[in-house]
Amino acid sequence: MNPLELPLLSTAHRHEVARLVGEVYGLAPLQLIENAGRALAALTRRLLDDDLADRPLVVLAGRGHKGSAGLVAARYLINAGAWVQVLLVHPHAAYTNLAARQLATLHAMDAAVAWAEEGWELPPADLVVDALIGSGLRGDPHGKARDLIQLANSSVAPILSLDAPSGLDLDSGRLHTPSIRATATLLVTLPSVSLASATGLSACGDLYLADAGIPMHLYERLGLDVPVLFGRDPIIPLYVLNGKVMAG
Repeated sequence: MNPLELPLLSTAHRHEVARLVGEVYGLAPLQLIENAGRALAALTRRLLDDDLADRPLVVLAGRGHKGSAGLVAARYLINAGAWVQVLLVHPHAAYTNLAARQLATLHAMDAAVAWAEEGWELPPADLVVDALIGSGLRGDPHGKARDLIQLANSSVAPILSLDAPSGLDLDSGRLHTPSIRATATLLVTLPSVSLASATGLSACGDLYLADAGIPMHLYERLGLDVPVLFGRDPIIPLYVLNGKVMAG
């Protein structure tokens, strides 16, 4: 497609999107994380040249919506024949609600799921999926999340982050210490202002936007003019030019 400029979401926009998807458009969180996780697995496949059979992969999963989507992605990657090691930032019992449901599915599949205990090292992998910390980050990552971020950054494997690299605060645009240095980042909503900044771009690597089922009509309610984006592909690459985010 011809290059198209995308509107950027402010912090107020992002919070309003989160409200509208449920209150107005009736999309349940389970639907959204399923769509995001499936898109995350699809981009993983693309980054690995459409060959997932017997590929060693690591999924780092927190216990919020981002972590839940990472657990969904793990299910799809296992279905595709990949060797997936899921590393949790908390013990299994600390995962509740949506994350607990996704964990239960993986356990029923006999998936390799472990809590990152003391002395844990990342196994060799062809790609690491970062689904650790979502938009609720307050201050520098700590505890096991900090340890897993440091381990991921020390790995030679490329890192694919969901929404934003763990450690990047989408509200302030601040890059906390430590933070994931992603090879690529998959967005499931329009990009935020902070992602288009020099700091955001330095952490995100290549940007992609997925159709995760959020109605484009929603953005019109916010006064944003969004072109048709997914006519040819449900996952499209983005690039930044002079502070503008472009698709195509």
